Amino acid sequence: MHGSANPQPETVKKADLERLAAELEPRVLERIKDAARTWAEVKQRGGKVVVATGSGPNIHEGVTTLIAALIQSGMVDGVLTSSAVAGHEMAGALERVKRVEGARLGLPLEMMPSDGRVEAALISRERLAQIAADVEVDLEYYRRLVSAPGKEIIKVAGNLAYPTGPWLEDAALGYLPAAKKQGRSLEAVAGEGCHPLTMLGAAARKKAPCLVTVPQLVGGGAVGLAIGDSITISRRSELVAQTLDSADLIIESGLALAQEIHDGPFELFTGHGLWARKRGEPTFSLRDKKVVRIDLDPHIERIWNMQRQKEAVSQAIHTGKPKAVGLGLPFRMEFSGFARIPGSLPITADLGMVWPLMAGRAAHHLGADPAFMCYKQGTGLGESLREFIVQHVTPMKFSNDMTGR
Repeated sequence: MHGSANPQPETVKKADLERLAAELEPRVLERIKDAARTWAEVKQRGGKVVVATGSGPNIHEGVTTLIAALIQSGMVDGVLTSSAVAGHEMAGALERVKRVEGARLGLPLEMMPSDGRVEAALISRERLAQIAADVEVDLEYYRRLVSAPGKEIIKVAGNLAYPTGPWLEDAALGYLPAAKKQGRSLEAVAGEGCHPLTMLGAAARKKAPCLVTVPQLVGGGAVGLAIGDSITISRRSELVAQTLDSADLIIESGLALAQEIHDGPFELFTGHGLWARKRGEPTFSLRDKKVVRIDLDPHIERIWNMQRQKEAVSQAIHTGKPKAVGLGLPFRMEFSGFARIPGSLPITADLGMVWPLMAGRAAHHLGADPAFMCYKQGTGLGESLREFIVQHVTPMKFSNDMTGR
């Protein structure tokens, strides 16, 4: 589907991971070790691990590419994500673009983003021809974009750059009739054409769930709309609940709206599944789940400790007091459910540092050898791995023939 060649990324060595570990606080490093041991123990007893990711940093740091490799190696059994992440993966995860001042091209101000810059995807002639076969491309506009002075950067693929952005949205909308006809989510249908080092592509090959959650449908432009329209919200909620129910360990990474994902209409311990249960619908509980959350917000650590030491969150709920006032902290609602789960564990650190250490240790315990390991941005190794993704994690294979149109 994507060729027989399997180029290997630069290897992340033990010494590289030790350098990362030396930059972390001892408490954070101990949490990472605990999480890795739990991960290995779950897999050793035949349990399942589900990862819930947000957008942005997970793509930029190569975490989604690592998760794809972990799916392939059997260390991850399912993924919950956002429509933005799904769209970026359909477009190849990361791409190189040139950022150009729109005024140089005579573009009106109201057409441009807030900084007044537009982007050209720096792609090969072959790739440009492939895109032009799928969607109409203004080759003169593209030539002017590429020729204009500007800064070249690596960023998430299929976003604002021309022509990969409009190609991605048209491709997603093109898959929508087939997804509806098959009664499957659009991300599952599109995943069959995605690169194996994307979460969508790896999950499709392993017959594992890779789903956009209901709170994370908003985003990704027409991709999010197509994903949202492919199956009903009720069906999507059922599939998300089944995925969470199957998990013994849930790893949350750079994620917003986690509580809304947890306490959807079928969860009992922190959520709103009580009446679904009364109606006889399938429900599940997070009571006995292990939940690891990677988050840079220091308040999660304080709220988690306050709940452990004096059940402060539970008391605020019991007395009907606003949590922010009762706890004396700025409060994100999602911390409420997380803090009350007995098996929860916060890791307050940069996910670009946590993931290679945590996954590397878990893989070592399990004797696994994933095909990709990420490393934090801003380092020589991290940037070489980002370049590998740009060069080798290619966009999904798409044509009108594949959509059934």
